[in-house]
Amino acid sequence: MSRDSANTLSTDELLKAYTLGYFPMARSREDDGVVWVLPDERGVLPLDGAGAPRRLMRFLKTAPFEIRINTAFLEVITACAAATPSRPDTWINDAIIETYTELHFMGRAHSVECWRNGKLAGGLYGVEMGAAFCGESMFTRETDASKIAFVYLIARLKLGGFDFIDAQFTNEHLEQFGLIGVPDSVYQRMLATALSSQADFFAAPDQLSVSRVVQLITQTS
Repeated sequence: MSRDSANTLSTDELLKAYTLGYFPMARSREDDGVVWVLPDERGVLPLDGAGAPRRLMRFLKTAPFEIRINTAFLEVITACAAATPSRPDTWINDAIIETYTELHFMGRAHSVECWRNGKLAGGLYGVEMGAAFCGESMFTRETDASKIAFVYLIARLKLGGFDFIDAQFTNEHLEQFGLIGVPDSVYQRMLATALSSQADFFAAPDQLSVSRVVQLITQTS
């Protein structure tokens, strides 16, 4: 379900919308406005049930990337908005880039980044809302870079006392980590609980060790 479109987007409006369960999407990369979306079924990842495939965890143990937090937010969200051969258009337009970057400078939006040889290999960004983390988008330039960033995000959120990741929609890519679909009525109750709770994105150190991540993540088949 979606609401009417809007031609402007402010941080106050965005944060208010999140408390009601709405999030913005543009119809295309070149669109000036956004549409406010409230799915009938929500994709959520409860952190107490989060895990990762054994193959990915074996790869993680090789420490394939340097993980950084919030060092290149604009580069991450811009990469998420870029067209790729498999995704010729995206829902992230200039208004979304500008407003989420403002949220980043306010300390509410964060990026998890995978670096190799001084170059950004992949990453993700999202917004913290109490004990919920609203995952917005991810990208990859090297094999499994976005997945490794997601595993580090899960570990960081567990250490910070978060309840769940709001992935907005269900998708097969995230089901391997424990994503489930819930009706909006259930999501609204989860959101209300999370908004009344406290969590700390920075409870974990920026340089979270591979061994600590492995301890925190359940391995699945």
